[in-house]
Amino acid sequence: MLFLLGCGELSNSKSHIMTINDPHSFARPEICSITHLDWKAKIHFGRKVISATATFTIETSDSASELILDTKDLKVHSVENGNNESLNFKMGEDIPHLGRPLTIEITGATKRVVIEYETSPEAEALQWLVPAQTADKTSPFLFTQSQAILARSWLPIQDSPGVRFTYRAEVSVPQGLLALMSAANPTTTNNTGIYQFEMKQPIPAYLMALAVGRLEFASLGPRSGVYAEPSMLQKSAHEFEDLEEMISSAETLYGPYQWDRYDLIVLPPSFPFGGMENPRLTFVTPTILAGDKSLTSLVAHELAHSWSGNLVTNATWDDFWLNEGFTVYFENRIMEAVYGREYSEMLALLALQDLKTEIEDLIKSGKEADTHLKLNLSGRNPDDGMTAIAYDKGYFFLRLLEERVGRARFDDFLKGYFAKNAFKVMTTETFIDQLKRDLIEASHLDIGDDLLHAWIYGPGLPDNCPLPVSGKFENVDLAITDWLKNASKSNLEKEFNSSSWSTHEWLRFIRQLPDTLGAQRMASLDSAFGFTVSGNSEIFAAWAVHVIANDYKPAYDHLEAFLINTGRRKFLMPLYTELIKTEEGKQMAKAIYQKARPNYHYVSSSSIDALLDIK
Repeated sequence: MLFLLGCGELSNSKSHIMTINDPHSFARPEICSITHLDWKAKIHFGRKVISATATFTIETSDSASELILDTKDLKVHSVENGNNESLNFKMGEDIPHLGRPLTIEITGATKRVVIEYETSPEAEALQWLVPAQTADKTSPFLFTQSQAILARSWLPIQDSPGVRFTYRAEVSVPQGLLALMSAANPTTTNNTGIYQFEMKQPIPAYLMALAVGRLEFASLGPRSGVYAEPSMLQKSAHEFEDLEEMISSAETLYGPYQWDRYDLIVLPPSFPFGGMENPRLTFVTPTILAGDKSLTSLVAHELAHSWSGNLVTNATWDDFWLNEGFTVYFENRIMEAVYGREYSEMLALLALQDLKTEIEDLIKSGKEADTHLKLNLSGRNPDDGMTAIAYDKGYFFLRLLEERVGRARFDDFLKGYFAKNAFKVMTTETFIDQLKRDLIEASHLDIGDDLLHAWIYGPGLPDNCPLPVSGKFENVDLAITDWLKNASKSNLEKEFNSSSWSTHEWLRFIRQLPDTLGAQRMASLDSAFGFTVSGNSEIFAAWAVHVIANDYKPAYDHLEAFLINTGRRKFLMPLYTELIKTEEGKQMAKAIYQKARPNYHYVSSSSIDALLDIK
């Protein structure tokens, strides 16, 4: 059983305790909870391991006899208390997805626990890159990805989103490299290779993050900046030059930013996600560097997590939609504030298309229950819940509430929600209670339990889903119809002004194309608009699905290069899935994957291993 606390201070938070079971953690913080971590580590690129000492400050019940931590493939050398006295410990049985519990004997008087340990070269959270796998190809690189439950593969920790702690760290790296964490960070390398960090705000384990590489920093404003490899820095700074405006727009909507600074780091292309909202240092993929800021909605998304997710956190991964649905809603509001309503409506329509496809695929595969917002992931990998359901069904549910109650009233509710629950965790049921009390009943609104139940606990997409409207997409749809009749480049350019289309308009165009165009029409499109050689990763990924479906061989070399050099799971899974629909494609997929797999993080490779049935 897990009790959930505000502000990371157990002794002062008794009145805020909620009891809930977290099926993805061995920890029992109702008996003993970590409140602070001092972490001293050395990075060994040659052996691909981290050797470290983790010193925990703990809070215990009077009758406490053990501290239980989550681990996965860690080698624990010793465990002591704060007085250099050894403590008995044992490693439990290895459970699929969860790893092994580390049980340490303590008493109610124990205040500190010191663990000396080493990670495995195969630690699932850690991506070790040789110089050839980086942008500049001069130095090795290391980064972590802890969400959802991979922190336990590089830290012995209470790896549950319901347990918060502060931390300090000292990290030793080879000279010439810069170490960064989800904490207060340096901006330049030093001569010692030893770096100090502090995170004063309490965070859950999945938001612990580390990156080490040859990195430089560019300021974007008084409280924001970007880190990148030297060759990528100028391009990155240009792409994200609107970041300060995004932060200000977010604060105007939902209250003060409470993490002091908001910096970005552009990682090598093997990073498996678009972004990861590690506090103070968002990790982002280089695939969003389109040159025209057209893909920076991802940054707005990660920034929004500073409120929804990092500030108010899902209690367990069954409540994941509380992190992501709120964040997509907030992201769209930021993009509307900065770039206008038409822009955000295009984003919403693309999201709705993705959502409908995801729902259809899940139902076809017998996973209708996974189309609920509130999930049941017990006994499963929590990554199974990281679908468009949490993100986009959650968004459209919140958008429906906004449309029912009015934007001003809904904004007041959300602003109060973030303020009241700051640095606390949230269950779906507690959110429903607050929604009813603070919005529906307080405003005397006619929103019944049936509506809430259908969206949160029901399958699929309810009939009352809001429908975004975009005049630009209406123009694109007319252009598709015209092109299919004429296959004429000039019609699109002259009649529909396609030369000025944004990335989102081109995505709408490509996605609406029929599955069976044939090689000749694929060639005509490619000659006219250069999709195969597009430097925009979103456009190429959408085009590549048609490349595979139509056996358009002129693009196969680009497809292979993209799959080898891009580690973002969002792009990889649809393309490998399309490839394996034919026997020839299956062989091609396996041949490419053999070359590409060393470049992928575990998050991506584990998904593709399962897809291709690779043991």
